[in-house]
Amino acid sequence: MEPAFWQKRWADNQIGFHQAQVNPYLQQFWPRLQLAPGSRVLVPLCGKSLDLAWLAGQGHHVVGVELSRRAVENFFDEHGLAAEVRQQGGFEVWRSGGVELWCGDFFALQPEDIGDCTGLYDRAAVIALPPQMRARYLQRLSVLLPASCQGLVVTLDYDQALLGGPPFSVGDEELRQGFAGWQVEELEVRQVIGESPKFVQAGVPSLLERVYRVRR
Repeated sequence: MEPAFWQKRWADNQIGFHQAQVNPYLQQFWPRLQLAPGSRVLVPLCGKSLDLAWLAGQGHHVVGVELSRRAVENFFDEHGLAAEVRQQGGFEVWRSGGVELWCGDFFALQPEDIGDCTGLYDRAAVIALPPQMRARYLQRLSVLLPASCQGLVVTLDYDQALLGGPPFSVGDEELRQGFAGWQVEELEVRQVIGESPKFVQAGVPSLLERVYRVRR
């Protein structure tokens, strides 16, 4: 997906991917990671997710990466936070308390930017990208993140031939191949087709939501 695609989605307020509550999988499974208080947690393609504030509330330093400036502005406005803004390379970095949002292209990140992130949370990044970009994204995570990193990844798995993305289908095998060199543990798989009218109308018979713990 070209950057202009996501910029237009935010400009037109076509953000059906934004959840109006903290993700229940995050609340259920994050404590299993037992990350130390103060750990830096990377949240790629974060939008204005409420999950950012929840993670900060757990005592983490949250590093979100988001292409859309509007999404970044909305996050701080909606939480009543005044952000300090600085320029870091090609990124505009907004920070308030335990949340730091890097506004810019994820693929421009360097290890020195986020190489101390020992946590990773991906609910909507890997499924937002088409196959080639998805492969680049997963490879980039392994370049950027340290050996001690672990996190949660949430995917959708369905027949891509019946409905184009985003969100894109990411099968179990592809996810494991993308995290080659990491330990990948499936924590939960749930059938959610009954909660997804768009998929039902497209004739998709099965829509699986999968939750993984990944450890490097």
